[in-house]
Amino acid sequence: MPPAAAAADGHGVDAAAPAAAAPARAFEQQQNVGENDEISPVEQVALTVPTIDDPTLPVWTFRMWLLGVFSCVLLSFLNTFFAYRTEPFIISALTAQIVSLPLGNFLAATLPSKRIRVPFTKSSFSLNPGPFNVKEHVLITIFANTGYAFGGGTSYAVGIVTIIKAFYRRKIGFFAGLLIVITTQVTGYGWAGLMYKYLVLPAQMWWPASLVQVSLFRTLHEKEKERGLKRNQFFLIAMMVGFAYYLLPGYMFMMLTSMSWLCWAMPNSVLGQQLGSGLHGLGLGSFSFDWSGIAAYLLSPLVTPWHAIANVMAGFVLVVYIVTPLTYWTNIYNAKTFPIFSSNLFTSDGQEYDVESIVNEKFFLDEAAYARAGPIHMSTFFAFTYGLGFATVTATLTHVALYHGKEIWRQSTRAWSGERPDVHTRLMERYARLPNWWFLVLMAVSLALSIFTVEYFSYQLQLPWWGVIFACAVAAAFTLPIGIITATTNITPGLNIVTEYMMGYILPGKPIANVCFKTYGYISMLQAIYFAQDFKLGHYMKVPPRSMFAVQVVGTIVAGTTNMVVAWWLLTSIENICDVRNLPANSPWTCPADRVFYDASVIWGLVGPKRIFGTLGQYNAMNWFWLFGFVAPVPFFVLHKIFPEQSWIRLINMPILLGASAYMPPASSVNYISWGTVGFIFNFYVFRNHKRWWRRYNYVLSAALDAGLAFMGVALYLFLQVEDKSMTWWGNNLDNCPLATCPTQPGVIVDGCPAF
Repeated sequence: MPPAAAAADGHGVDAAAPAAAAPARAFEQQQNVGENDEISPVEQVALTVPTIDDPTLPVWTFRMWLLGVFSCVLLSFLNTFFAYRTEPFIISALTAQIVSLPLGNFLAATLPSKRIRVPFTKSSFSLNPGPFNVKEHVLITIFANTGYAFGGGTSYAVGIVTIIKAFYRRKIGFFAGLLIVITTQVTGYGWAGLMYKYLVLPAQMWWPASLVQVSLFRTLHEKEKERGLKRNQFFLIAMMVGFAYYLLPGYMFMMLTSMSWLCWAMPNSVLGQQLGSGLHGLGLGSFSFDWSGIAAYLLSPLVTPWHAIANVMAGFVLVVYIVTPLTYWTNIYNAKTFPIFSSNLFTSDGQEYDVESIVNEKFFLDEAAYARAGPIHMSTFFAFTYGLGFATVTATLTHVALYHGKEIWRQSTRAWSGERPDVHTRLMERYARLPNWWFLVLMAVSLALSIFTVEYFSYQLQLPWWGVIFACAVAAAFTLPIGIITATTNITPGLNIVTEYMMGYILPGKPIANVCFKTYGYISMLQAIYFAQDFKLGHYMKVPPRSMFAVQVVGTIVAGTTNMVVAWWLLTSIENICDVRNLPANSPWTCPADRVFYDASVIWGLVGPKRIFGTLGQYNAMNWFWLFGFVAPVPFFVLHKIFPEQSWIRLINMPILLGASAYMPPASSVNYISWGTVGFIFNFYVFRNHKRWWRRYNYVLSAALDAGLAFMGVALYLFLQVEDKSMTWWGNNLDNCPLATCPTQPGVIVDGCPAF
C-alpha cells in the first residue's frame, strides 16, 4: 500500500498583497469555473484541486533538502522497524507532510538570508530565500513518500534478506542485500518516465490517492473564505480525536480491531466461529472500530472512488461468501482437512509442513526428502485466491485493450485523444520537461548494476543475468495497463503471482532465484506506478518535473539504504527473530508479512508450480483461470456497447473484481467488510447527498485519521510497548475465535481443536 495547478502559498517568496491573496482567488476560482474550460473533466479533481500557479516560488532550497532527507530517513527507519512486529504498523507520508510544515516555518524564521557564493563559480544561493512555501512542502512530501516505500512501509526486497537469514537460516552479505534493495527500487523509474505522457499528462489519469495530499496541502497553506469550520480546524479536531481514540484499539481495548459477534454467541462451535471470525473466518457480522484495521491493506476507503469499492466488494462477496463455502463444505481438495481461511502450508493430514526438512545444503530442493514428506497442501481458499490471481493478470490486459486501447494509440501518435490538454497540463507547459534520455540512462545504469548484483552474488541470489532482463521486460510490459487501472480506480493489480509462476517453471527448486525474479518483475513495475503517481501530485501542485525527478531518485536510494541498515541491525541483534517456535512468549518480533513471503518462496521457488499447479500437482485445475480472466471483460464490454446509455455497465472492472482477494491473507474478512462499509458511507452516500461537505472535508478527514493513528501508534510503542507494559483482560483478546482455524474433517487431529 498504495494527486491541477498548484495552490499558491499565501506565505510565498513575495509577501506582497497580490501573492498573499492568491490562495483565496484560487479557492474562489475553483468554485466558479463552470462557464469555461478551466476545470478538470474528472469531478473529484475539479472539486479538490485549484487551477492557478505561482512560478516564482523557489523549490530547490536548502531547507527542502534538509527536511526532505530527514523525513525520508526517519520514515524508512520507523517503517522498517515496525514491519517485523506481530502487528505491523505503517507510518504514512501524511505524518511527515504535517510535521514538516512547522519545521519549515521555523527554518524560514531562523536561517540567515545572506547569499552564499559557490566556490569557483559565479553562482550563489541563500539558505533562506523567503517564507516556507507549498512547493518546497510538496518536494519534502515526495521524499517522505520514498521513505514510506510508496505504501508498503519498507522496501520489498528486504524480505529476500529476511527469509534467507531468519527462515532458511542461510548466509547473505550486507552489500548483496543493499544492492538488491537499491536496484529493485530504482530500475522501474526508467520506463516509467517513458510512459509519462500516458499516465501523467491525460486528465483522465487522475490518481485518486494524490488528491488526499493535495487536499491537505490546501488545508495547511490556504486561507478559506467559505463560512463554517475551516479545513485546518477540522483537520486538527479530527486528528486529535483520532489520536485519543486509538488508545483504545491500540492498547486498552484491542478487541475493537475485530468485533466478531457470532464467536461470542457460539463459543464452543467450530462452525459458528468459522462463520463469524473476522480474522480467521468468513466474518459474518464482524466489524472493525479501529482505523488501522479499516485502512489496512486496501488503504483509506475515503480515497478510493465508489465504483472501485463496489467492484472490490463484489469480488470479496464472490470469493468469501460463494466460492469458499461452496468448496469447503463440498470438501473440494479435501478442504475440511485444513482451516477454512489460512495461508499456511500443510501435510496431507492437516499438520503444518516442515519446510526446513526439504532444503538441502546447497539451498535447493532435496527431492528425496520431499518425496518422504509428501506434497504440499493448502487451504482451498488459498488455492482459489491463486487461481483468481492468474485471472487478474490476463483480465488486466483484455480490459485495458478494450476500454483504453484507442486512447493509448492516439496518444502514441501525439493526437492527445483529439482533445485539448486540460488546464493543469497547460499550466505545466511553462516548466522544462524531462528529456527521455534521462530515463534511458537511468534505466541502462540500473539494469547494468542489477545484472552485476545477481552475477557477482550468484551463490546467494541464484538468479542468472538473463533473469533480470526477463523480469524487467515483464514489468515494463505491464506497467502501462496496470498504471491505467491504478490511475483511475486507486486499486493496483499485482504481478507477484505471474512472476513467481514463470520463474517457478523455468528454474524450479531455487527459492531465492524465484523471489529475486519476482522482486525485479513485480516491484520494479510497482515503483514505476508510484513514480508516475508522485509525478501526478507534482503535476497538480505545479512543481517543476526536473525537481520531482531528482528528489524521487535521491530519496529512493536514501530510503533503500536506511531500510537495509535497520533490517540488518534487527536480524543480527534479536535472537530467533521471526521464529515463532523459539521466540519468548508474547515476543512481538514474529514477522507476519515475511512469513507470507517465505511461504510463497516455498510454493513457487523451492517446490515449484509444476508440483503444485502443474502436471505433478493436485491444483492444476487452477490454470483454467488464465483463460477465464482473459475472456471475462469481453461480455461486459459488449453490453456496454449495446446499452451505452447504461453508464454503470462501463464501471464493471473485471481486473479489480477478480483481484479483490489479492490481499487475503494477510488481510482478513473484517478488513474488507469495514473498508467497504466506510467507503459506501463517504464515497457514495455523502458524495451524492452532501457534496459540499465531501469537497471540503472528505480527504482532510482521511489525512487526519492517518496522522492521529500514526502519532498515537509511535507514542504507544515508545512509552508502553517497548517496556512490555500491557493490559491483560478479555477485551484485549483479538477476535475471541480460537476454534475458527480448526479443521472439520473426521479423523484429523490438531492441538486445541475438537475431534470430529
